[in-house]
Amino acid sequence: MKLTTLSSMIALSLGGFSAAAHADWGTPLYTPYVTPSQSDFGGVGLLQTTTARMAPSGEFSVNYRDNDQYRFWSLSLQLMPWLETTIRYTDVRTKRYGAEDFSGDQTYKDKAIDLKARLWEETRWTPDISLGFRDIGGTGLFDSEYLVATKAAGPFDFTLGMGWGYVANSGNITNPFCKASDRFCERDEGYSGSGGKVDSERFFHGPAALFGGVEYQTPWQPLRFKVEYDANNYRDDRAGRLVQSTPINVGMLYRLGDWGDLNLGYERGNTLTFGVTLNTNFESLRSPAQKPLKPAYAPSTQPADLDPQVANAQLAALRDNAGLSSPAIEREGDTVYVSGEQTDYRDRVEGVERANRIMMNNLPEGTRQIVVTEKNERLPLISHRSDVESLDNAFSGVPLGAPQPANIDVHQEPQLPAQVQAGYADKKSAFSFDWSPILNQSFGGPESFYMYQIALSGSVDYQLTDNWRVGGVAWLNLYNNYDKFNFTAPPPDSHIPQVRTHIREYVDSSDLYLNNLQLTRIGALGDGWYMQNYGGYLEMMFAGVGSEVIYRPLDSQWAVGADVNWVKQRDWNDPMRMADYSVTTGNLTGYWQPSFADEFLVKVSVGRYLAGDKGGTFDVSRRFASGITAGAYATLTNVSSHDYGEGSFTKGFYISIPLDLLSSRPTNTQAGFNWVPLTRDGGQPLQKRYSLYDITDARGAQPAY
Repeated sequence: MKLTTLSSMIALSLGGFSAAAHADWGTPLYTPYVTPSQSDFGGVGLLQTTTARMAPSGEFSVNYRDNDQYRFWSLSLQLMPWLETTIRYTDVRTKRYGAEDFSGDQTYKDKAIDLKARLWEETRWTPDISLGFRDIGGTGLFDSEYLVATKAAGPFDFTLGMGWGYVANSGNITNPFCKASDRFCERDEGYSGSGGKVDSERFFHGPAALFGGVEYQTPWQPLRFKVEYDANNYRDDRAGRLVQSTPINVGMLYRLGDWGDLNLGYERGNTLTFGVTLNTNFESLRSPAQKPLKPAYAPSTQPADLDPQVANAQLAALRDNAGLSSPAIEREGDTVYVSGEQTDYRDRVEGVERANRIMMNNLPEGTRQIVVTEKNERLPLISHRSDVESLDNAFSGVPLGAPQPANIDVHQEPQLPAQVQAGYADKKSAFSFDWSPILNQSFGGPESFYMYQIALSGSVDYQLTDNWRVGGVAWLNLYNNYDKFNFTAPPPDSHIPQVRTHIREYVDSSDLYLNNLQLTRIGALGDGWYMQNYGGYLEMMFAGVGSEVIYRPLDSQWAVGADVNWVKQRDWNDPMRMADYSVTTGNLTGYWQPSFADEFLVKVSVGRYLAGDKGGTFDVSRRFASGITAGAYATLTNVSSHDYGEGSFTKGFYISIPLDLLSSRPTNTQAGFNWVPLTRDGGQPLQKRYSLYDITDARGAQPAY
């Protein structure tokens, strides 16, 4: 993929289309009667064709469609109100994936990414208008571009569009771009067998065609009908030449509720298609966790010296009600200091307010300020300073018309007492133990469509000092199908080292596997600088030493970090021993939350990867109001497509889900799910146990919940 193409995609994803920016994200200009539904390919549409409609922001759909020639699995996420993203796997049922001795009897699987952006939002008199790209980052089997408009009229939703590529194979009109330049008259109809490339030189080339249709919402709300004119004549189709008795496709949809649909269609005049859609909304999901009631405000004054019994009760309340793990209370002069690690509330302001209420109810005499300091991994990160008089006015209720109290919850660099006059703490044990289930997975490989490992991960750590710790992580393998992973070596003329493709040997070497054992020092350097140093078995496949540093200004929407590591490959047959391969690897990484969309995080890394290849990683994610984070990344290095093999470059998708969506009590821990199309050796970073950006999360600009 050309750098110019990549840069234009980045600009598109961040800036969007200017017309979309004119509309308030939360207030549609016009609300149609027919709600959006998913097409066969995934993404809002009719059957084989798309519409200009967008699902509600944050809508996440899992789609399956089935007919005699194809099975479509797709995930569609409305990343922004004007931007729809879709990941799709297509099972071409009439073709084998490859040689039988490598892929067995697996049918061919095509991987694809679709994007659709709204250029103009519907008003009473004008339609929704959207521009879309199908199969923009796959093998190109179904690559298409289209411009489409949709307008509501009562229970009807009318669509008319113009397409290029697969959706326009009939060529029922002249390509308007062909009149401007002859180079648009022809389209390369071959496809990239390795996949993963953006063939921008095909965009808007070749035959063009008009398509359209209508969706009708019946008076019975669960039922609706779809009729479309399909501009694809299926000549030289990927599943072979398909007979099209008529270009008219018809279908019906039965809505199961706000969580799913059943779909039935009759296409090409001879093919029955059926499927199901399951959906949820990452914006509107809310935690069922029952938060403890906020402490009632009942202020009382205690002696200036902290009373042990009162302090112990406050420590318990700080832990159980304010969510502060290992809390401490200290006094110096006229200031009371509270500190701890926030483990319950993603909305940190709520935890600080609860801590202030707890302290105000039993405040030592003469106290004028309360400072609540949040720590993580024993590092003080941010302090919240409040005046006692202002807190009393706020908690008692400000009289109508009176000025709002000042000096409440002032964010500042961490403040701890220089000379503690009195203090109590719920001390954290030096030993800590944790365990969690592990699911490693990849989709769409030539050996097997779905490869996975189910394991239990257990970690044990011992805190030597406030900065130094020693600990490790062991995996107990429960089940995996990595015996199907047949990729054992890159092409004979490739010079890329095997840094990840020994995965089968690592997983099968033992059911109990020491994944990590390292000595770590994490500390603050001052003025927003933090650093970690580490050494040992750093991950499943590599051991060595390394260092990471990050600069993260308080309440800033940006940060910058760097890491450098010297690592040696662990032997895949006996991971307690070392193989011959070693490499110096590291990256310079920038982090940015755009001020115009601070729910997004953009990460750009440049450096050297485990195979010695040099390049960069672009990662963009969005955190929704529910706390769910969805993101995607791509790594381009100087490894050629030939040396890399199928997939062309490293890429993946991930979702992080806060466990309080599944828990009966509040918690700010997360569970992650990753989708990796293929495991290959190019563009592979070291999988460090700790991330300074994650550890210092409290210092960043916090989105509203």
